[in-house]
Amino acid sequence: MVEMPFEGPISLVDVPVTTALLLANIVVSWYVLYRNPRLLDPLSFQPYRIANYGEYYRFLTAGFVHGNGAHLAVNMITLFFFGPVLEGLLGAFGFLVLYVLCEILAHTVTFTYHYDDPQYAAIGASGAVSGVVFGFCLFFPLELLYLFFILPIPAVLFAVGYVVGSIYASNRNQRAGQRGGIAHEAHIGGAIAGIIVTIALDPRALDSFVQTMSSLL
Repeated sequence: MVEMPFEGPISLVDVPVTTALLLANIVVSWYVLYRNPRLLDPLSFQPYRIANYGEYYRFLTAGFVHGNGAHLAVNMITLFFFGPVLEGLLGAFGFLVLYVLCEILAHTVTFTYHYDDPQYAAIGASGAVSGVVFGFCLFFPLELLYLFFILPIPAVLFAVGYVVGSIYASNRNQRAGQRGGIAHEAHIGGAIAGIIVTIALDPRALDSFVQTMSSLL
C-alpha cells in the first residue's frame, strides 16, 4: 500500500503545478466573469464549432472559465484538497499530464454527445477535477473526507456519489431539454480518464486500491 507523500501541512510551494492551476483558474475565471464577459463565448466548449470550424483550442480553454463564483469555488476547493497529494505521488510533470489529459478526454465525451448541436456550450474544470479525485481514490480509497467539512465519508464513496450525481443531473437536464452550462457528461469522462491515466502513470495505484479494498473482506 502507498503512503501519503507528505507529513503534516502541505505547502503550496511544494506542489507548483497544483498552485499554478489554482491561480490560473481563479484569475482567468474572475477576469472573464467580472471584467470581460464577452470572452465567455469564445473560450467555452462548443462541440459544434469544433466539429465545423476546427476550434480545437476549446478543449483546453473551457476548463479555465466558470459560470459563477460558486461553480469556481467547488472545483478549486476540490482541487486544493486532492491535487497536492496526487502531485506528491506522481511528480509535477506526471500530475500536469493527468490534469490536462483528463480535461481533454472529459470534453471528448461531451463532444460525442453534442457535436451536432449548435446551441450547446459548456464551461468549467469539472472534468479535470473529476480525474484528480478518482486518481486520489485509487491510492487511498478509504481515506476519510469530510463532506461539507462535517460528515466523514470514505473517498471511494465520495467519488461514486460524485459520478452518480453527475449522471442524474445529466439525465435530468436532457429530459428537461436543457442545453449547456455545466457539462455533467464531462464529470463521468474525467472520472474514467482519471482512473486510466493514473494507472498508466503509476501502476502502484491499482495495486494499492486492490490491497486496500481486499483488506475489508
